[in-house]
Amino acid sequence: EVSRALQEGIHWLVVNQLVMPDLNDPQASGWFFVTKLGQTISVSTEVFESFRRAQSFPKELLHPRIADKVWMSLARGQLAEAVFSAFVTVEEAVRAAGSFRAEDVGVELMRKAFKPQTGPLAKSADPVSEQEGLMHLAAGAYMSYKNPHSHRTVTLSEPLEAQEMVMLASHL
Repeated sequence: EVSRALQEGIHWLVVNQLVMPDLNDPQASGWFFVTKLGQTISVSTEVFESFRRAQSFPKELLHPRIADKVWMSLARGQLAEAVFSAFVTVEEAVRAAGSFRAEDVGVELMRKAFKPQTGPLAKSADPVSEQEGLMHLAAGAYMSYKNPHSHRTVTLSEPLEAQEMVMLASHL
């Protein structure tokens, strides 16, 4: 049982890129070294717990276009990068779905795309107030979560907060 527990632990460390097999030393068959990521998160219990929370976020909750681009960034603790990438993906998807030009960007793109009754992505079957709500949600999320990353260095330190932002992008 102890041997199996050790094997499972080592496998978890390898899967999460905290240790890697030492391939440079032919005499060290079966030995591992601690990766840069492993060294980074071994600094303190708090840093490790932050990594563990971020890493445990289920990829399946995210839209496939976003999941493939941002899940690993979340797991590695690259929170600001994950949020920025998620909202860039939303912008690209909105531009493509609405047949907009490359010059159509940002908040104005969101407002045009979701403009009640005339926007190509507006849900015309919904009441106008709900269409307005979707337009404001898309534009507001973009303004709050993507724009700051475009104009300055944003530091995110709480994985749950970044996960929530990415989930909003996924929903959009």
